[in-house]
Amino acid sequence: MISAGDFKNGLTIELEGGIYIINDFQHVKPGKGAAFVRSTLKNLETGSTVERTFRPSEKMPRAHIDRRDLQYLYTDGELYHFMDNENFEQLELNAADIGDSLTFVKENETVQVLVHNGRIFGIEPPMHVELEITETEPGFKGDTAQGATKPATVETGATIKVPLFVNPGEKVKIDTRTGEYLGRV
Repeated sequence: MISAGDFKNGLTIELEGGIYIINDFQHVKPGKGAAFVRSTLKNLETGSTVERTFRPSEKMPRAHIDRRDLQYLYTDGELYHFMDNENFEQLELNAADIGDSLTFVKENETVQVLVHNGRIFGIEPPMHVELEITETEPGFKGDTAQGATKPATVETGATIKVPLFVNPGEKVKIDTRTGEYLGRV
């Protein structure tokens, strides 16, 4: 058990049946009344963020999250297939469990799977990936107002915004958390 007075950024807790990570917290001692802890929590299962206030003495169980490296093999539409690199065991996960976390992940890449009490509840792709642009419109000279961008489709089927000078067939670096173009490779 951990008390709200011992909160730290990045700590994971169990709260109301969900698993939350503490993104931000602040100990507040108003002029009148009792002290409290104002915190911003992110639900690791749904991705939603909530703001919550606790008494410093309030206790809740700490969530122990295990991270395992799995290789993403392929999808057959409904199921996503993974392989554990240590014991070569294969796992299948529903599309509902995956969400959009594999938007920028190619087949045969390694991802981290989040496990709590033996149950997989989330997938963390690599922070940055290198993907090839498969389709984009040509950029025209003179369209360069300031930081002009155009839509482009990458080899996984996702659409991102790229600068006008990027052409089909080029490899680009993408931040998987935001879907933002980082540069050419």
